[in-house]
Amino acid sequence: MGVIYILICISIFVAAVFLTLFIKSVKSGQFDDQYTPSVRMLFDDEIKEKKGKKQKQSN
Repeated sequence: MGVIYILICISIFVAAVFLTLFIKSVKSGQFDDQYTPSVRMLFDDEIKEKKGKKQKQSN
């Protein structure tokens, strides 16, 4: 039974270390997107239609 308490304490400690490292890497900009802003102008824009006004089709 004592082994379970030791393993739980060790696993909580390891989880706290990983959480601390993750928060530190996020704050330092490790996961910032460097690629997308340079190619954003190449993406197609979506066509926005006004609501409430119907477009007339010519035959």
